[in-house]
Amino acid sequence: MKLDTDIALALRLADAAGAAIRPWFRREAGAERKDDATPVTLADRAGEDAMRRILTAEVPRDTIIGEEFGATAGTSGRSWVLDPIDGTAGFLAGRPIFGTLIALVVEGWPVLGIIDQPILGERWVGVSGRPTTFNGKPVRTRACRALADATLATTGPHYFDDHDGAHFMGLAAKTDHRRMVMGGDCYNYAMLASGHLDVVCEANLKLHDWAALVPVVEGAGGTMSDWSGDPLHAGSSGQVLALGDPARLEDVVAALACAH
Repeated sequence: MKLDTDIALALRLADAAGAAIRPWFRREAGAERKDDATPVTLADRAGEDAMRRILTAEVPRDTIIGEEFGATAGTSGRSWVLDPIDGTAGFLAGRPIFGTLIALVVEGWPVLGIIDQPILGERWVGVSGRPTTFNGKPVRTRACRALADATLATTGPHYFDDHDGAHFMGLAAKTDHRRMVMGGDCYNYAMLASGHLDVVCEANLKLHDWAALVPVVEGAGGTMSDWSGDPLHAGSSGQVLALGDPARLEDVVAALACAH
């Protein structure tokens, strides 16, 4: 099957990115500021370059969209969406909870996603219509009987503008805020897929930030959407929700609609 070939390719991309990134971890990685003030390192660029080399050689008709080197247009209607280090700030702080994100997007919809943590040797693989795996074994999200029992996570309050931040706090007030998790980037979505978190809520994400997450979360029994509850696609706004228990989606959307 073509999909099996794509999965094998994606796994090799993750291997190549990890090999390029690991030598820079907890070492001087040449950190700089990009135009949007976010950090970038030699490890980010090395990881993406390693993946692009493979894709250019093996699937030259596919589009490549990467955080560090932009888009290389293809003609196949298929796009490989790459984020070599999602969580560069955590990488620079020596925290092994960043991740390499690899997605295959077909006609605007993610169909394959990998979250790879190359330091800990942890890898989640999600494929449309198949169970999500963690290091080769199936994982499942957990049930959440009520929003008041939910553990909520987000990367940080500084990623919200004032408007979105007020609505996020409306959601936070209705969850178990004593257990709320700050920090984590893509690792939060991996933890949700493995049944350790209930809700992740973020805003201002780009396609490379979330495309790989959708197949991972949904293949584990969860759901991902925008803040209105609509499915995520290449044209989505960047407001992103992940829920381990899809039964709580209406509750979360309603809570977000109320600014705190």
